[in-house]
Order: sequence, then structure tokens, then C-alpha cells
Amino acid sequence: MARRSRNRIDSRAVGLDIALAAARFLTGRENLHYGLWDGLEINAGNLGRAQEAYTARLFAFAGLDDGRPRRILDIGGGAGETARKLLALGHEVEIVIPSEVLAARCRENAPAARVHECRFEDFASDTRFDICLFSESFQYIPPRIALEKAAGLLAEKGEIVISDCFRSPDYRKENEEVVVGGGHRIERYREALADLGLEVLAEEDITRAVAPSVEIEQDFYNVIGFAIGRIDRELREKKPWLRGSLAALLRLFIDERRRRRLDQRLNQRTRTAENFIRNNIYLMTRLRLPG
Repeated sequence: MARRSRNRIDSRAVGLDIALAAARFLTGRENLHYGLWDGLEINAGNLGRAQEAYTARLFAFAGLDDGRPRRILDIGGGAGETARKLLALGHEVEIVIPSEVLAARCRENAPAARVHECRFEDFASDTRFDICLFSESFQYIPPRIALEKAAGLLAEKGEIVISDCFRSPDYRKENEEVVVGGGHRIERYREALADLGLEVLAEEDITRAVAPSVEIEQDFYNVIGFAIGRIDRELREKKPWLRGSLAALLRLFIDERRRRRLDQRLNQRTRTAENFIRNNIYLMTRLRLPG
């Protein structure tokens, strides 16, 4: 069993490396979040502008562009691009990130930020923050744990800011092969807010504005899928023995379910804005402890 675990391909790490490389190639930055497509033509050339528009909307929503410096905890800070912009606005920033790869990118992209390489669940600090920010990281932590821990790290009148995707009431797990997006079920999130007594100061639904991002991502993966398919056809015709060996290795290291999902990602068109809107709700939210 241990040997199988060591030999198994880490699809998340591979996907992360591809996403970073793609973002850097297309936009010159390493933003790993959705774009905001209001008023923009939907194509890869506008991805950088859409991501910048998303960050601008988030900062305006949270009041982070008002010239008043805050102490901010960026939870799951991606590659450090958001922290870099926050630092440029005069804020003091600490980042919590569990990935060694992303922690290194945070230190490169936001050298003035303090980086904590650990899970948020394991993070401890005597510092109290004006803002605990979850920008597309809330979905990776159980909602009650994330909210309760963030609330315990707030300074007086501090706020939790969440910008992330949630599963809508229409989401059905049995359809996950054709579903795009992710996150906690919106009902679980609402229940956690009520149980912890957190006050919703503001909430904005930007689902439709961010949905085209999934089609830009799908276009990129389809290009990779086309290239792989073209090579596969060439091998099938001219070097079938080599193709057979490669196929056997693929079956050895990637199980059937992952192969099916990989084929879906590379060769199909189920990841559409329409499917995203049907199954997800993307919210920006500001929360505060009562009193």
C-alpha cells in the first residue's frame, strides 16, 4: 500500500504547476483566482484585465482602497499577488499558505509580507488582525472551523472578508462528472454563520460576472488536450508499441476515475459558464462579531 501511495501522481500539484505557468504566460502575473468579466470580451487575451477587475472589486467591497492602513491576514494567499497589491496600498500583510510551492511564490511576489507555511487550522498568532481575508480559500476549510478561528484572530471591530464559490441548492452530487466549480454547500455556510452569531455587514452575488472564467480555463485545457491527442494519433500509426507502453504506464499510475476526469478536462466541453451558474453561487461577504 505504501508503495502505491508513493508512486501515485499528485494531480493537484501538477494542476497547480500548470495553472501558475499558464497564468504567468497569459497575463504576466500569477493570479490563481477567477476574473470579473463585466464589460469585457470573453477571451484569453482579456484574462489579466478580468483578474485585475476582480481584485479591484474585492478591495472596494472590503474598503481596502480607502487609504486607511489595516493589518491583514491573507488566508490561503495563492502565489502572493493579492498580498503584493495590499502592501502597495500601505497595508501590513501576513499570509497563511500550506503549499511549499505557493509559499515560495508568496515570498518572491510579496517579499514584505510575513509568510506562514502551514494550514490555517494549525495557525497560531498573538497578533490581532483588522481583516481576515479568504479569497477563494474558504472552500478548502470546514466552514465552522474557518469562521470560528478567523473570528478569534480579529482585532476590535475587525472583519472577516470572504470571496468564494459555494454549491447552490440546485447542485446534485450525482452529477459531479459534468459540474464545474466547488465550495461548501451554501446551506452549511449559512448554518455556520447563524450558529456562531456572525453579523453579515454586506454581501454581493457576482456569480454571473465570474462564470466566463471557467470557459477560458476550459479553452486552455482543450489546447493541451488537442496537442496530446495529436501526438497520440501519430504514435498509434507509426510507433504502436511505444504507445501501448505509455498507455500501460498511465493505467498503472492513474486510476480509472482520474483518467475519466482528465479526459473530461482535456477533451470535453462540460465546463461551461451555464453549468457553473446552475450549480454555484459566488459571493463576496463581509462579516463581523456582534457588539
